[in-house]
Amino acid sequence: MPTKFEKLVYRVVSKIPKGKTLSYKEVAKRAGKPRAYRAVGNILAKHNIQGLPCHRVIKSDGTVGGFRGGHKDSKIKQRMLRKEGVEI
Repeated sequence: MPTKFEKLVYRVVSKIPKGKTLSYKEVAKRAGKPRAYRAVGNILAKHNIQGLPCHRVIKSDGTVGGFRGGHKDSKIKQRMLRKEGVEI
């Protein structure tokens, strides 16, 4: 069962429109815990929600970072974002 904060993170991430991104820090802020950006990364790394656009969450410096399930292959994430019109 997800925690209240996990549910808030999922809600924020689910509302990121195609072609847009948010940083882990911005997701944490919008979920009500601005300093919990590492927790956001951990939450997104282990979720199993079909269709959650976690690939739209990137690092504050503009790099894409890791991918769901602990995948470190950022090329997949980059490809998905480019397909949506995001310039990396």
